Amino acid sequence: MAVHPIGVHVGTGLTGENELEDGGPLARAAEVDADAVQIFLGDPQGWATPLPRPDAEELLTGEVAVFVHAPYRLNVASTNNRIRIPSRKLLATYAQASAAIGARGMVVHGGHVLAKEDPAPGFDNWRKTFARQADDGGFGLPLLIENTAGGDNAMARELGALARLWDAVGEFGAGFALDTCHAWAAGWDLATAVEDVRAVTGRVDLVHLNNSRDPAGSSRDRHAPLTGGEIPTELLLEVARAAGCPVVLETPGDPAAHAEEVALVRQALAG
Repeated sequence: MAVHPIGVHVGTGLTGENELEDGGPLARAAEVDADAVQIFLGDPQGWATPLPRPDAEELLTGEVAVFVHAPYRLNVASTNNRIRIPSRKLLATYAQASAAIGARGMVVHGGHVLAKEDPAPGFDNWRKTFARQADDGGFGLPLLIENTAGGDNAMARELGALARLWDAVGEFGAGFALDTCHAWAAGWDLATAVEDVRAVTGRVDLVHLNNSRDPAGSSRDRHAPLTGGEIPTELLLEVARAAGCPVVLETPGDPAAHAEEVALVRQALAG
């Protein structure tokens, strides 16, 4: 397995009948010559418990690095009990299912509280999430909190907020996933983003290497192909070099386009 694998996001890789679609994630990885895949275990907009995968054994024992993205709806920072409690429970369930297929980590968005609210309870809710799970033996794999593109009271949009979040969860070994499109949309300086994040978290565990369809600081999360957006391609590649960790592309495009992007990133990291 590659030291710093390069991969693509492939959705669930399953049909509605929970059968492999076009050979599943591993076939897609082979098609684009990727060392890694990122998958959903179920509907990314839903609350359902993930079903056992038909390719679980192959994912667990294969040479391709696997990352899982948790559902977008999860928001363990929320002060609304009807959102926070189901989010916390489903996060633990997804982590268990991710560990069962040998995932290197599970990506989850930092979440938010309402614009009118004090953000402090949101950071504390994250602390409680990790603390409760620690009492149950932990998540079973690294939980990678991802920076987000917008939201005034988001837990992981601004670097200052990220520092408050890490004050709450850093002691539990929380990991970090750096999304370049989200960072660009939030107005971060990508030339120093890796250094800036490490100054706060001490780590970058995964890079979502995505270009953006929108200008810097737009707060808009619209991904673009690696060489076809508002972010200079060389700046994106420099983020990957500086991070020195696995890279996953969440860019639009067909398998041929993704194969070109994987090759481009691999060449840049080898140089």
